[in-house]
Amino acid sequence: MNDLLKKLEGKLIVSCQAYPGEPMRNPETMAQIAAAAEIGGAAAIRCQGLSDIAAIKGRVQVPVIGLWKEGHDGVYITPSTRHAIACINAGSDIVAIDATGRPRPDGTYFEDTVAAIKGKTLIMADCSCKEDVERALAVGVDIVSTTLGGYVEGTRKTEGPDLEFLTEAVKIAGDTPVFCEGRVHTPAQARAAIDAGAYSVVVGTAITHPTSITTWFKEAL
Repeated sequence: MNDLLKKLEGKLIVSCQAYPGEPMRNPETMAQIAAAAEIGGAAAIRCQGLSDIAAIKGRVQVPVIGLWKEGHDGVYITPSTRHAIACINAGSDIVAIDATGRPRPDGTYFEDTVAAIKGKTLIMADCSCKEDVERALAVGVDIVSTTLGGYVEGTRKTEGPDLEFLTEAVKIAGDTPVFCEGRVHTPAQARAAIDAGAYSVVVGTAITHPTSITTWFKEAL
């Protein structure tokens, strides 16, 4: 297994992303948050957008998982080979790609992007269901993740992480690392994911999105 991946086993990965129009939607701000997460023990940082990838890569020592979101519907996580190559050039150690079978805006498919960048970077397949995991494994990705579970039509959105989907993915993946990502909101949930077989756990909103965290507390009161 790749030495970089070995260092992520059993570890926390922090996703540092802000949505367009939000006060923290600034590469320098994201880089500062990433650096703070690294001090806290994050083994890697997941981030989106070329400016954020470059800024964060220059600030942290841990690996950077990069992606490029474009659009809001359908496939928008690194939706083409062009996006994937740009993420590599911006400094990504791992590139995350939507692994669903849906066509990309340019008419290509997941397999086309993987074929174009395989060997140039480590590839993380963001999956929504069992079929996505199987599709990703068939083309030899380095990592599969539960990222899109509950966010694609026809998949169930659980209140916390979808441990059932995670367990299913782990059984299918064999020696390929499976990352648990999506709605991991507490340390207990992160631990449960590891206990369920996750190779690593990705946490975003609960660590790096103060607007959502504030809303949770407000609603509780």
